[in-house]
Amino acid sequence: MSELRPFRQYDEHDVINLFTMSTDTVDAGRFVKMHTGWSSDADQIDLGSAIGNTYNNVLSTTWSLTAKMQLSGGGDLPIGLTLVAMKETDENGEKLVYNPRKAAEMGVVVPGQSVPLLTRGLLIIKSGDSDWLASASVTAGQILYAAASGEISPNDNSGANKAIGIALGAKDANDFALVKIELG
Repeated sequence: MSELRPFRQYDEHDVINLFTMSTDTVDAGRFVKMHTGWSSDADQIDLGSAIGNTYNNVLSTTWSLTAKMQLSGGGDLPIGLTLVAMKETDENGEKLVYNPRKAAEMGVVVPGQSVPLLTRGLLIIKSGDSDWLASASVTAGQILYAAASGEISPNDNSGANKAIGIALGAKDANDFALVKIELG
């Protein structure tokens, strides 16, 4: 499970805000790839799915972007790194679509909304990859790779993983490291 610390340094021009996720949940700090592309000749917003009970002749007021992303795998070239998480419910099981202020306070978006994707910048991140969590696995100057389930790995064990950036320092005691992301 990836985690991001508040420190982030990037230009807003290096953030893509045109896609949502193909799933209902995703953590911040995960690499994603294309699922369905963006089409310039079609509506980019649909009415999404029902948010509660469904009734005849009643239309859901939710909306969803049609261009979607999914978690990248080890051999995939990711398009970006999620800067916020996507969640449907809060810690009490209450749907966040009914309480957008709570979603903003939690720093998450609800399913269907745009997930900001970082393509280049500096951030402090912790990866859930087993190689990342191994002791002394991340050092300054080490090339980092996109691994399975959208995680970051310090090793390219398969030889097929794509380089996504470089570590600017070693991991701390909590497994966080300063990373420079540089995609395509």
